[in-house]
Amino acid sequence: MKVVIAPDSFKGSLNAIEVAESIERGVRRAYPEADTLKLPVGDGGEGTMDVLVAATGGEIRTLEVTGPLGNSVEASYGIMGDRETCVIEMASASGLHLVSPDNMDVLKATSYGTGELIRHALDEGFSCFVICIGGSATNDGGVGMLQAFGMKIYDEQNSEIGFGGGELHRVKTLDPSTLDHRISGCSFIIASDVQNPLIGPEGASHIFGPQKGATEADVAALDKGMSNWADCVLKTTGVKLHDRRGAGAAGGIGGAFQAFFPSDLQSGIDVVLDQIKLDAQLESADLVITGEGRVDHQTIFGKTPMGVAQRAQRLDIPTVIVAGSVGEGADILHDLGVIGIHSIINEPMTLEQAMENTSRLLENTAFQVTRSHFYKETVEKGGLHV
Repeated sequence: MKVVIAPDSFKGSLNAIEVAESIERGVRRAYPEADTLKLPVGDGGEGTMDVLVAATGGEIRTLEVTGPLGNSVEASYGIMGDRETCVIEMASASGLHLVSPDNMDVLKATSYGTGELIRHALDEGFSCFVICIGGSATNDGGVGMLQAFGMKIYDEQNSEIGFGGGELHRVKTLDPSTLDHRISGCSFIIASDVQNPLIGPEGASHIFGPQKGATEADVAALDKGMSNWADCVLKTTGVKLHDRRGAGAAGGIGGAFQAFFPSDLQSGIDVVLDQIKLDAQLESADLVITGEGRVDHQTIFGKTPMGVAQRAQRLDIPTVIVAGSVGEGADILHDLGVIGIHSIINEPMTLEQAMENTSRLLENTAFQVTRSHFYKETVEKGGLHV
């Protein structure tokens, strides 16, 4: 019996690789003869780079870049096993986790460091990129990244603007001819499931600004600045970002990629599953086990369990989901061929206790799921009489 184990991380507890290892131990306890295949995955957010590099036998390179608030931080990018494709994780250089809650300043936060990561890879000769843009601390429209690539962006006095979304209201002109010419010879796959436009009630500032520390007044100022930036981009390039799908992703960096880079915005989970060649790996599988920290009505919007279950359903392979918690609306996943959704919490405990014992709880749940599934399979095939 072949069991494919393809989970995401349980944030705050275990990364995707550790989750897969815990599940595998449970499967082997229940069915020692099982042929297990671990394929830890991600949906384009934090941790996706590590997953893709590990899955393809690649390597990680680390360097000093400009952090979201202008300080120096250590960031990494991945080189996949083909030695041709680079994985850039925006959160590594410009992530919210790099800013303490007391120091959040979305008006000043810059994506400059993300640009430095990409530029370093360009200097190393790479031209094919997968960009994972989840988990950012920024709301600067991707201007910081463009500045890192040499773009000159001026105010009314013909002075270059500074860093952060708080500067966007000052933008008067921009000169795309100063952008690093090497970009035109590259390809960029942008892994993101955010469909929000750049501005307005559903735009980057209103929807994601508060998560990054923006007050109500900040949100209004950021949206006004973003609108001015979009006006200038339209005037200069003819590209209308204001209401463009996905332009509001990661504080507007999705729009910057669409306007100035040869890029293709794709579902994060689909990018990852295609890169690790999940469809081919599923061949001859008898069961798929996936999961992440929480499963609920939002899981169908590009989350890992949904993506994995869809691929398995196409091949008529049953899928089981394990999760730290199962919320309202999770049952809709049964329409994707999911035969079971299981919380790993099966006894009274605090959240802290659950997070400390995630590995053990995952192993035990995987043990129960596997034993139950293959016991049922054996009975149905007439191999066991009860």
